[in-house]
Amino acid sequence: MQFSQIYGHQETKRLLLNSVAAQHVAHAQLFLGADGSANLALALAYAQYLNCEDPQPRDSCGVCPSCNKISKRIHPDLNFVMPVTKVKDQDALSKNFVTQWRAFLSDSPYQTLNDWMQFIGAENKQGTIPVGESRELVRMTSLKAFEAKYKVIVIWLPELMNASAANALLKLLEEPPAATVFLLVSNAIDKIMPTILSRTQLVKVRAFTDEEVIQYLLEQQGTERERAYQVVQLADGNLQAARVLSQEMTSDYFTFFLSWMRLCYNHKFDGVLEQSEDFQKLGRENQKNFLQFALGLLRKVLLYGVDSKLIAFLPPPELDFVQKFAKLIHQGNGAQLTQELNDAHYHIERNAHPKITFLNTSIQIAQLIRPVA
Repeated sequence: MQFSQIYGHQETKRLLLNSVAAQHVAHAQLFLGADGSANLALALAYAQYLNCEDPQPRDSCGVCPSCNKISKRIHPDLNFVMPVTKVKDQDALSKNFVTQWRAFLSDSPYQTLNDWMQFIGAENKQGTIPVGESRELVRMTSLKAFEAKYKVIVIWLPELMNASAANALLKLLEEPPAATVFLLVSNAIDKIMPTILSRTQLVKVRAFTDEEVIQYLLEQQGTERERAYQVVQLADGNLQAARVLSQEMTSDYFTFFLSWMRLCYNHKFDGVLEQSEDFQKLGRENQKNFLQFALGLLRKVLLYGVDSKLIAFLPPPELDFVQKFAKLIHQGNGAQLTQELNDAHYHIERNAHPKITFLNTSIQIAQLIRPVA
């Protein structure tokens, strides 16, 4: 993977490139980011740059033998450790899941642990990095690099390491093998042994911005622009969530919400009753996503009421709605509206009747935005 394939994150890319240029490559680095962030993607791009045979100022060349092998995850000096579980008769060791891991990364490096466990058919089993990986780590590091400058070991989600495996890693970090770089990719720094943390260089990876997510959806997913704008409000910087939502969404949430608010404001409950039928047809996941979208848009309305400059990014139709709706939202009803939408989401999530939930929420919203004297 090349840095150019990762949207945004120029500041982190510069940091990593400069470390190589200055020959200050730390033997252990921790790429810390939330679910759906670019932490694994950046670690993969960095691993490729470290061993590129013709590195460019801003990226690996992408065409040398080393880049070709690393991009396909088949380089003998690129090793992976990831959470696994026993599936059928297959022992729970990373080396037994290499083929699936390559396919998983080829689809997207932004996926989550749950996506990985489903991919390998783990069903409801929990993924861990078991004690057996301690022996594998020792084996990996005991061998010299076959053909690259650095032997790179990528450990995905080290917070899920068994205590014995974590202690084996700690010993290796205390006495690092020559020309070996450990790239730890984590979502939860508080669950990693402090002694391991103290021996790693931290690379903080922020969430994707709305603009970066939209650009990705438009260029990589072929998502329509209007839908991309709606997805980004639900994804909250999580690129994997955006990928899934762009495929799951079956309705225009903004148009549906705008119509709903107009009906509530005008107390047209016959229209609300008709719309509740459409809400019921959305299906449970889309109902939950719609309510999350409504909460996100309401949050922007509240922010606009405080200071319009707090709204950095909205398409023109939604910005126009926010400007107008902000006149109806004030300190007295903002928190209550948020609570009503949260309650509706809570009930839908727990299999409440969608039509009844929608009608009840509509009545409460109507009273809050335009009370009857």
